[in-house]
Amino acid sequence: MKKNFRVMGYSFMLIIAFMMLIFTPPEAKSTGSDELVYYIPVEQAVERGLEAFLNRSITTAEEEGADHIVFEVNTPGGFVDAAGNIAKLVRDTEVPTTAFIVADALSAGAYISLNADQIVMTPGSRMGSAAVIDGTGNAAEDKAQSAWLASMRDAAELNGRDEQYALAMADARIDLPEYGAGEGELLTLTGRQALEVGYAEAVVENRTELLEFLNIENAEEKTMEVSFAEQIARFVTNPIVIPILLSIGSLGLVLELYSPGFGIPGIMGASALLLYFYGHLVAGFAGWETLILFGVGAILLLVEVFSPSFGVFGIIGIGAMIGSLVMSSFSTMNILLSVTIAVIVTAVASVLFFKYVGYSGPMKRVIFTDQTKTELGYVSNVNRDELMGEIGESLTILRPSGTAVLNNERLDVVSEGGYIEQGKKIKVISVAGSRIVVREITEGKD
Repeated sequence: MKKNFRVMGYSFMLIIAFMMLIFTPPEAKSTGSDELVYYIPVEQAVERGLEAFLNRSITTAEEEGADHIVFEVNTPGGFVDAAGNIAKLVRDTEVPTTAFIVADALSAGAYISLNADQIVMTPGSRMGSAAVIDGTGNAAEDKAQSAWLASMRDAAELNGRDEQYALAMADARIDLPEYGAGEGELLTLTGRQALEVGYAEAVVENRTELLEFLNIENAEEKTMEVSFAEQIARFVTNPIVIPILLSIGSLGLVLELYSPGFGIPGIMGASALLLYFYGHLVAGFAGWETLILFGVGAILLLVEVFSPSFGVFGIIGIGAMIGSLVMSSFSTMNILLSVTIAVIVTAVASVLFFKYVGYSGPMKRVIFTDQTKTELGYVSNVNRDELMGEIGESLTILRPSGTAVLNNERLDVVSEGGYIEQGKKIKVISVAGSRIVVREITEGKD
């Protein structure tokens, strides 16, 4: 047991050391001399991990005195809350910005691009198709849709663009057939179409042509790169991944209590929870205090399991663990939903595990699992079928219960309903377990 704890301790220290090693983001690549241009990629899904990366990138560009920030956009869209926060980051920076759409700026990507000072596209790139959808892939409710349309309108007006095209990207009811958005279709603009309607300032082939358009010569160019730690954070902070991690974490730790030693379930559970906290730590949503609070809650829960305190330690421990998850999350509703899903998954999987595998770990010491089954030789009552038809004598008055002698044995019996005096001959007429029913034998009758 002590050896297992030592292995756990060494493993935890190695994981923490690895986290600290990869926590430091890489420096931007640089070239050139005069004006400083920062290229910041806006790639993959728009979520809170991307927000954390862009926050760091914009801050770095500002601190190093960048003359221009270019957001290289290629995203299919993502979550509205993250898009709103990213758009604010883009708007609030005092450094001139350009959204350089190198492939797709769809949905939330189109909204983010509209918040830049100007938009430049490459041939074959697209911008638009920005309707709000819910988790099931259907159109969002009217309230959310109305708020999103207002955001798209504001983003268009920010740089004097015609709002009807931004609204047509998010509302299929707006009819613009000349741009391929007939009735019931969302607007998606090509580079040429965006240039025509004033939603792009230029269409260029590459960075060199982009700098020529921006009238920036002999520029020092730096490209921000997503660190390995930030890649993990982007994956871990995805609202779809969070309930999966919490389910693996809780189920793994629960199953470990019923498994011998410290094995695969415990490693999987601890790794999933560490990954959750590490990703949120890198993204800037959590601090070390949340991880410490979770550890304290886990310890209190173990104390409750092995030294019952009428539920006091258990309740405090569970509260501390859930509180740490909420404190480390970017959305209270999302984390509470994720915790609910994890609890349901853990409960169902645990029941199936206990039913088909059973107990074999530390919990076996505190849970009584033996059963008094008939197959093991246990019986609740001795069945006296051999007394059926026996004739004996009542030792006491039966009214209707009393004592009788049957086959030279004193037994408790009950008459079939009538009153039987002491010393009368009786006959057993029914046996049900330990209940013996007798009838008085009268002369001339059986």
